[in-house]
Order: sequence, then C-alpha cells, then structure tokens
Amino acid sequence: MDSDAAKLSIFFFPFVGGGHLIPMIDLARLFSTHGVKSTILAIPNDAAVFHNSINRDRTLGLDIHLHTLQLPSALPDQPPHAVTAADMSAPPFTDTSILQQPLVDILRRCRPDCVVTDTFHRWAADAVDGVGIPRVIFNGNCCFARCCEDSVKRDWPHEKVGSDSEPFALEGLPDRIELTRSQLPVFVRTRTEFPGKSMRAEQNSFGQVVNSFFELEPAYVEYYRNQMGKKAWLIGPVSLCNRNVADKAERGQKAAVDERSCLNWLNSKKPNSVIFVSFGSLAHMHPTQLIELAHGLEASSCFFIWAVRKILESENGENWLPDGFEQRMIESNRGLIIKGWAPQLLILEHVAVGGFMTHCGWNSTLESVCAGVKMITWPLSAEQFYNEKLVTDVLKIGVRVGSVEWASWNMERKMVVGRDKVEGAVKKLMGGGEEAEMMTRRAKELAEKAKSAVGEGGSSWNDVEALIGELKSCWKQK
Repeated sequence: MDSDAAKLSIFFFPFVGGGHLIPMIDLARLFSTHGVKSTILAIPNDAAVFHNSINRDRTLGLDIHLHTLQLPSALPDQPPHAVTAADMSAPPFTDTSILQQPLVDILRRCRPDCVVTDTFHRWAADAVDGVGIPRVIFNGNCCFARCCEDSVKRDWPHEKVGSDSEPFALEGLPDRIELTRSQLPVFVRTRTEFPGKSMRAEQNSFGQVVNSFFELEPAYVEYYRNQMGKKAWLIGPVSLCNRNVADKAERGQKAAVDERSCLNWLNSKKPNSVIFVSFGSLAHMHPTQLIELAHGLEASSCFFIWAVRKILESENGENWLPDGFEQRMIESNRGLIIKGWAPQLLILEHVAVGGFMTHCGWNSTLESVCAGVKMITWPLSAEQFYNEKLVTDVLKIGVRVGSVEWASWNMERKMVVGRDKVEGAVKKLMGGGEEAEMMTRRAKELAEKAKSAVGEGGSSWNDVEALIGELKSCWKQK
C-alpha cells in the first residue's frame, strides 16, 4: 500500500435505502483499510444505524469518519420531507433533493479528492460536478445485469415475440441468456424510462465502482469494459469487510431476534440441513403467496429460518400463515420465523445453512456466494431476473422456484408461486442429489475465490489500489 494514499480524502454519499446504503458503508470501510481517509455523509436516521461499526473501525486505527447531514426544517403546515422518515425500506425513487444544499456546502468547505455518489441521488451529479470534484458512481449492480440490460435496450427483443410468456434470447452476450417479456421491468417493456440524466451523469463521471469480483463474472467484466466501453473498478465483495460478530449482527437495522438464540437454534442442526428464506428489505408479499410458501416449506420436511419483512394488506385482512403453522414449527423444532430484520450474514455463514431462498437482490446474491451457499431463486423486481440468470444459467449454483412476473416493490402480483413449486425447489436444492452436490461444490469454490479477490494482491484489492493511484495522480496535478 502506497503511503501517499493516506493523503487522499474520499467522501461517500450513500442512498437512503438499505439495499444501497449498506454496501456503500462497507465500501467506505474497505477504502479506509487501504489508507484512504473515508468520510460517510448520511442523514440522521442512517447514521444511527451504523455508527457502532464506524467507531469500532476507528478504535483499530482506521481513518474513517461519519458526517451527519442536517436536514432543513419543514415549513409550517407542511408534512415532513420523505427523507426525514427514510429507513432501510426506502424505495429507489425516494426524493433526496432536500440534501443538495447540505451536500454542496460540505464539499465546498472540505474539498475532498473524490466523491462516491449513489446513482439513485439523481440530482447529485450536477451538484458535485458544479463544485469541481472528481465523482465516482456506485449503483449496486453486477456487470452481468448491466450487460443484460444493455442488450435488451439495444435490440428490444421482447417486442419481437407474440406473448409475455414466449422466451427470447439476449443477443451479443458471452452466454445464451433467455428471458420472457413478463420478467422485464414495466418501464422497459413500455419504453417509458427517461435515461438522459443518468447517461449524462455517467459520461461526466471519473468512473464506476462495482460491488463484484472479476473471478465471479470474468466474461461480463470484459464485455462491460471493452464492448460497452465502461470505466469500472471491481472492488467487492464489500460485505467481506465485516469480520467480527458485532459487525455482522448489526449490519443494517437491529435484528428482530437475538442473534445468540438464532445461532443456538442453528447449532442444534446438522451441517447443510437448513434453508434460509428472505426476500430483502423492500419486497411486499400478499398473504396468499406467503401461505403457499409456508405450505411448501412444511411439505418439504426441510429445516428453515424464514425472515418476513413486508406483507401486503389484503381487503379481508386474511392471515399470512396457515392455521397452526407457527405452533407446529415450534413444537417440531423444524422452523424459526423471524418477523422483521434478520442477521443475514451470521445466518448464511453458519455451517448448518445449506441453501438460501432469495429474491436475487445483488447484495443477498453476493453474500450467498461469499458464504458458499447455493440458492433457490425467486426474483421479484429491479434487476433481479437478470441476477437469477447469472446464478442458475452461468454460475449454476441455484434452482428456480418459478417466479416469472416483474412488479414494483409494493404492487400485488397476478401470479402466485404455488406450494408444489416451493416444495419441489427446496427438495431439489436440499435433497442431497448429484446436481445439488455439484452446486454446493461450485458455491464453495466461488466463496474461496471471493475471499482471495479482496485479499492483498487479489483482483479486487488491485482494483482498489488502481483507483487510488488514478485519484492520486489527479491530486498531484492540482
């Protein structure tokens, strides 16, 4: 590590939602281990969530800081701005423009060498560029998903099929990837996305940091850089900067279950015998779907931990669990239901966990890879259907449950994944057959590659150092 890197000051400006906030905090912590002075700019609610981990890093001698952006007071007779109540489940289109002036003020006062901004702060590019500070973009996706999106928007293949369920291939990619129209975002199907501002923000940036590692998706890293012409540094998996139990337990919101009781329950189970079920911080599921999921889990006879975050309210106020289900699971010691935030890293890394039923959000997908845990894929929104294809078709470490309908986070879906599909997917993943064993071996191999990537001399380590070197060159030219 070059001692000159210690002179670099980088500000990190995360989005307010958990799926983008959490990895950005890890990103700031990662850069501080490379000798950079990292400063996180956060709203009060978010600062309270991760200040303990920042304090622990500081006691280890890392040059990392937390600056709380003060929000303007609401005008009389007006409701508080949405940002003031933002939490881990803040949706991607939350308006954060109220933070523009506080951001500009601190940039002008402190003049850092670089600002890493989240792409969901759609106004931030103009604000940072106006101050004249190099800007790096973070958008939370992998290269594979971005390559798929580029192919779709270049050729519009979904407009050449006869129905929402007819498969089509994405042209020009290293592998044959097939999707259906129903799996694409609505704004892509209808061409109602307006990319102008995001494209300008990307063109004027210093480059992009990607929470992935070369060995996970080498062909798509090369495609992204060479075919799509993107300047990108792969610096992940950033979650691996969480090395102690406290950091893993406190990552995100406070867990709805005591981590010791959760770990004790897992300690009572055999290796690779438990499946963890979680659909992230944003997904809302209808009670009808949750009931089918519960029946499928029960019929599979597999041990499980099920974290339930958001439930869509139904008109008749129906229950979201079958009658007596929770009591049966308690009495048989078959399942543990967590109603709220779960300590996901601790659960995935436990030796008893052999599978992960996931919505295929990139954070969850990458955390499963790091833990060497194969997956049941249940994509719901965002770029998750692309991520599913990476897991099942390219990496071959997962089984599809049969989700085929893209919908926004809080919308009710027309299609319900039935209990039989849930049961079948769990048995296929956890049943111990030859295919499942192969998936386990591949997942464990990827986990080792992930750890090597972030270690000294690894591909992600080198990309961090390369970015530091380029920023240092800019600093010397001032």
